[in-house]
Parts: sequence; C-alpha cells; structure tokens
Amino acid sequence: MTITVDQMKNAMKINDWVSLQESFDKINKQLEKVMRVTESDGVPNLYIKCLVMLEDFLAEALANKEAKRKMSSSNHKALNSMKQKLKKNNKQYEELIIKYREKPESEEEEKFEDEETDESGSEFEDPSQIAESSDEENREEELEDDVADGSWEKKLSKKDKLMDREFKKDPSEITWDTVNKKFKEVVAARGRKGTGKFEQVEQLTFLTKVAKTPAQKLEILFSVISAQFDVNPGLNGHMPINVWKKCVQNMLVILDILVQYPNIVVDDMIEPDENETQKGADYNGTIHVWGNLVAFLERIDNEFFKSLQCIDPHAREYVERLRDEPMFLVLAQNVQEYLERVGDLKSAAKVALRRVELIYYKPQEVYDSMRKLAELSEAADGEQDGDEPKVEESRGTSAFVVTPELVSRKPAFPDNSRALMHILVSLIYKNGDDRTKARALLCDIYHHALFDEFSVARDLLLMSHLQDNIQHMDVSTQILFNRAMAQVGLCAFRVGLIVEGHGCLSELYSGGRVKELLAQGVSQSRYHEKTPEQERAERRRQMPYHMHINLELLEAVHLICAMLLEVPNMAANNLDAKHKVISKTFRRLLEVSKRQTFTGPPENVRDHVMAATRALGKGDFLKAFDVISSLDVWKLLRNRENVLEMLRAKIKEEALRTYLFTYCSSYGTLSLDQLTKMFDLSDAQTHSIVSKMMIHEELHASWDQPTRCIIFHEVEHSRLQALAFQLTEKLSVLAESNERAVEARIGGGGLDLPLRRLDNQEYAAGTAAVGGRWQDFSFTQGRQGSSGRSGYSVGGRPQALGAGYSQDRSGQSRGTGGYSGRTGSGMRGSLMDASVRMVSLNRGVRG
Repeated sequence: MTITVDQMKNAMKINDWVSLQESFDKINKQLEKVMRVTESDGVPNLYIKCLVMLEDFLAEALANKEAKRKMSSSNHKALNSMKQKLKKNNKQYEELIIKYREKPESEEEEKFEDEETDESGSEFEDPSQIAESSDEENREEELEDDVADGSWEKKLSKKDKLMDREFKKDPSEITWDTVNKKFKEVVAARGRKGTGKFEQVEQLTFLTKVAKTPAQKLEILFSVISAQFDVNPGLNGHMPINVWKKCVQNMLVILDILVQYPNIVVDDMIEPDENETQKGADYNGTIHVWGNLVAFLERIDNEFFKSLQCIDPHAREYVERLRDEPMFLVLAQNVQEYLERVGDLKSAAKVALRRVELIYYKPQEVYDSMRKLAELSEAADGEQDGDEPKVEESRGTSAFVVTPELVSRKPAFPDNSRALMHILVSLIYKNGDDRTKARALLCDIYHHALFDEFSVARDLLLMSHLQDNIQHMDVSTQILFNRAMAQVGLCAFRVGLIVEGHGCLSELYSGGRVKELLAQGVSQSRYHEKTPEQERAERRRQMPYHMHINLELLEAVHLICAMLLEVPNMAANNLDAKHKVISKTFRRLLEVSKRQTFTGPPENVRDHVMAATRALGKGDFLKAFDVISSLDVWKLLRNRENVLEMLRAKIKEEALRTYLFTYCSSYGTLSLDQLTKMFDLSDAQTHSIVSKMMIHEELHASWDQPTRCIIFHEVEHSRLQALAFQLTEKLSVLAESNERAVEARIGGGGLDLPLRRLDNQEYAAGTAAVGGRWQDFSFTQGRQGSSGRSGYSVGGRPQALGAGYSQDRSGQSRGTGGYSGRTGSGMRGSLMDASVRMVSLNRGVRG
C-alpha cells in the first residue's frame, strides 16, 4: 500500500488523473486483502491519510477551472470518474476522515489508547476488535517463571483477557441465557464480510468452557467444528493440518459427551426447541441436539484425502501427514461403535466404508507397519502423560462442564488386515445402501487380489454383476472399479493365469488412457481439449501417491501376457490374412518396432518386451527370459522368485508351441527327446503340450509310441475344397444377416445364432451405430482351430471401463467388457441381452 500511495503522489505532481484512478482502484483491492489477511476490522491509518490527500487534491483541481479546460479528454473523463468514486467511497469512512483531519499526527496513538481504556456499555464486547499485532507482542511474554512456587504460569493475551472480562463474574452468575445470547451473536456473524475465521473459532472454543449444560456444550462444539471447516482456503486447497487435528479432538469430545449422557440424541432431521439445550445433566428425558456425526466424519476424511493430494509426495511432510491416519481411524472406530450402540446401522455402514477405504489398498506389510506406529504413538503418549499431569484447559477460565475421556483414543487393529476387512464389509453388506455396498465390494475384491486370492476375487465380481451398471455410477466409483480390475489382472498374472490377466488388463490399455482411468495422472489429447473446469475436476479426483498402482509394472504384465498369447497365435496363422488378433495394442507396438531401421538395446518396458518377442518368435526362450527378467519392476513383487520361475516355465511352453507352429511344415517326424533337450522341459510336459495341440487340431500330427516321435501330416486343400469353404462361410454370414434383420423387425430374441457369429454381428452393429465417429476396438482371444482359448472382447461402454460375466444358453462362458470416451453408447441396446455383454474370467488354463 505504501508503494501505491507513492505512485499516487507522483501522479498528483503531473496532474495525471488516469494514473490516479488506476492507483485508487488498486489500493482498494489491497485494502481488502490486508483486512482479510490480518482479520482485523480496523482500517489502516495509511489508507485514511490517502483518502484525505485525494479529497484535498480533487477539490483543488475542481477549483482551478483554467487547468481543467486545458486537460485532455481522457484526463478530464478520469477526473469526473474519480469525483464520483471518491465521493461514494468516502461515505463509509466519514468519521475516520473527520477524526484524522482534527488530529492527523496523534491518530495512531489515540486508536491504541481507545483499545486499552474502552469500557463496554453493553454486556459483551467483540474480541475481534483487538488488533492482531497485540498477539505477537504478548506471545513473547506468554511463559514466565514463578519464583515463589517454581511452576510455570501462562499469561493471557488481550483477546483472552477481554473474553475473561466478559465472563469474569462468579460462575453462579453466568446463566444459560448469557452464553446462548453470545453464541447466537457469534454464529450470526459467520460468513459475513470482515469476519475473521480463526477469530470465530477462538470465540466459539472459549464459549465451550463457559457452557452451563452438557447439551449446550455439545451444540457449541458442533458449531466449532463447522467454523473449523470454514478455515479451508478454497475448493482446491485443504484444511490446515493443525486445525484438522483440533477438529478430530473436538469430535472425540463430542463422543465423550454422548457416551456420558445417553439421553442426548444428535439428529439433523428434527429442529429442536430454542430452549432444548437449557435442560441440565439431571434431566431424565430425551434432549435433542442438532448435528450429524457421519457428515462431519466424512468431511474430515475428505480433508485428509485432499491434503495428501496437495502435499508433495516426495517431501518428508507427506510421510508426516500419513502418520495422522491412525488418528482418523480412532475417530471412525468410535463413531461406528456409538452408531451401532444407538441402533443407527445404516449410518454405521457409511462410517465402516470410510474405514474400509483406508485399509483395502494396504498389503499386509504396510498394515503391520501402521499397527506398530499406532502402538508406538500410544506408548509415547503414555510416557508423556506419566511424566506430566494432563491439563484439560491450558488457559483462561476452567470449563464449567468437565468432560472425562470415555471413548478410546487408540485404534483396535486385528493382527490380520483380512480379518478387519471381513468384519467391516459384512456390516456394510447387511445394512448399507446400494452405493456403499458397491464400493465395499470393489474394495473387498481389490484386497483379495492383493493377497493373490484370484478365485475369490473373480467369484465376487461374477456374483455382483457390477460390470453391468458400473457406467451409471459416479466417477469415483468407476475409478475404484478400474483399480480393482487392474489389481485382479496383476493377481491373475502372479498366480500364472495368463489368459485371465490379459483379459482384465487389455481393456485398460485399449484406449491409451491408463493414467486417467486409474486417476493417477491427467492425460493430454491433441484431439480433445478440456476446459479449465474439467481439468480442475479431474485433478480433484486424483489418487494420493501412496495409493498408486505402479504403471510400469502394469504395462509390463499386460505386454508380457499379450506376448505369450500373440507370438504362438501369429506363428500359427502366419499365412492367414484374416486370422483373429488377440491384442491390437501389442500388434501396433510390434509393427512400430519392426519398422525401425536400427534397433538399439532396450531402455524401457516396451523395448524389453519387443526384444523378448523377437527372441521368442525364433524359439530362443533363454534370451527371451533374460531380457524379461532384467526389468526393474520385478523388485516391486513380494514373491519375485516364484513369479520369475512361473514366467520362465510359460516362456518355455510358448516357445515350444511357436517352434512347432513355425517349422512343422519342414519336418516329417520329430523326436520327443529332441524337443525336451531344445526347450529344457520334462518328457511329461512336452508330451502334454504336443498332445493338447493335436487334440485342439492346432497341429496336424500323431504320435508314434514305439519310437517316441511326432509324425506330421501334410494337409493341403484342393482348389475345389478351398472354394467350397469360402462359399460356406459367405452363406453362413448371409443367413445370419437375414435372421438378424427379421429379429430387428419382429422384436424377437429367440433366434439361436452361433456364438462366434453372434459376437461379430453385435460388434459390427455397435460400430455402425456410432456413425463414423471414434470406433471401438473389438478383439477376441483364440487359438487356431477350436482351441477354446477365447472369452475376452471389447465393445462400446460409456465413460467407464466395464466388464461382465455370465453364461449363454449353450453353457459356454462369453461376454464383453467395454470402454468408450463418448457419453452415448454405440451398442444397439435394444437388441442385446445382458448375458451377451460379459467377460469370462473362469476359463481354465492349459496344464
């Protein structure tokens, strides 16, 4: 402000009213900022001095008519504008301007003396009238050594002295009406311009000490917490951490009161009487107090979540903030126990969900660390309490209503996180609403997958049918669904189920927006620009860093699964231009890799997998495994050795299959002993793999048992047979198209089309319905011939990654899952049965 005043003085010297007008607007904005930061109602003396200076200069300029005529048009216009603005603005500060004109030098001293000697004519004074600067002066003298008794005595600031002066009467003279009147005054000032947020919290906190009844103290505590929520600087910021901790402590005090006085009922649906809180502790009837424990708890949890979003995850402050997690779990545990005790099980289920969402993503090792941290914190608090007696009120008037600590201040953690999850989700499944149950189920699936319990996680997903309506849920639940599917895919890979793992992860990678789908980053697209509001909303949905799923590990698992499925598939269908593609994402990366003129050493995950793919295509399983095992992401797995051993076995198996597909035409016979030596497999394993290929008609050969050799059969179709096959295929397509047209006209759904054609027709209809817009990718896993390794497809789905599971009438598992960036569905919903839109996870794995 001082710089702005100097600029105004320079503009006065050259009679520049345009600059004066700009500086005047600037100093008014600066005044608002100063008032907001200092939380003071008093106007700075510098501003009043500036108004007086402007007023005098304006009067001189208006009196000098000759200079006024010589002004430019812009300067004259600015002069008239300043005349109106200054007149309107100075009406608010008339008394201060007159006071300054009378005693311009002693204004500051007089203001200070008024604060010291002012005697209140009314019963109460407003503590916010005291300048904030006095707090800094008194802060230096807060503690003094009492020589007489050798103890510490805490001095009060002027603000606290004023509040004490208001209630310095004998406790018997302070009535409920007195406190209630002051309480209503403070609450009425909430949200008004110029009301200090921290100041209001301090006033309400003081009123909790002088509350006359437990119900009145409870009512004021609810207002204290609401005022603490107002301290949040904005929608994108978070509540200050020290205020958040005080808020948690206030919630625990509320629970202490509710446990001590069971006749007090908290409810936000009933408007209590004005004198309801006047009923004392000896009142036997029910006392109703307005409040909502669950809403306050959810807001505290949201502020904790936002603070983790905003804090730099690589700073020590982030780790320190994570240490506050047991504090919230204590509060949630106590609130849930209270709600169960009073019979409000639906609200208890909501609180249980908040506890589940803090537990579900933690491996057992992290859970154990959190439990030990809580125990160490408890032990440290116990030692501190043993050394120094605990004082409930540190300064000012001692509380009239003393509240003992009745609820537990330490969380109860079972030894196993799975046991805690089971208790919490069982409560939610019985008493929660639909959204609460859905989120709890997804958290449960995620947690089972984290413990490598793939079959349990798969069965929960199959029985819930969440994939059918996940696109109709809120965005945060869709993100949780995507996270659960990603973790299920990782789990399937860890236990050796390559087909199932690829089916779960391929949908995430089909659109190229993995970060956005998992809320682990904001993706940028050259074809779609987001508005600032959309970007802010997306950033508010981001997951905190410690909850992230490692994207490099996810990409490595997805590409390795695709490699193990696609390399034999490409070798088997090398001459067939129309063969099915299992993973389009993998195929695109492989084509880009093949087009490179020079292939250097692998650097990232994709380069490693492409190098392994080239080696596996030649049957060199040792080189393929060495390249894959050199990735750094394997150190993120608990059972690294077991996973690499499983991967080595899978690579050898697929290398054998690829070798047979590629070179079967070059052999007449091939010895079993030769294959076992080439691929380091046992006789039983090699015999089993080759026999399955023969059974599935992938390999046209037979065993010669006496010589332990494979005899290959050359199967070449004649020209007439090839044309007959083509004609049969075209007639089949034509017949099914006619049946589909009849079904669309009559609205029937009873036409039993073959499974493969039905799927193809649905996706063709889906892409046609989009009308030339962004096309959804569709792909199905399959072996050459009728190997039965199929079951994952992708169709159109609005706004979310979805997957579904069921069986059709023929008993074969089938289905689709889908993801689309459009809000409208490209599928012909009227022609689709729910059982058609599902993904099968219960395919068996080749032995």
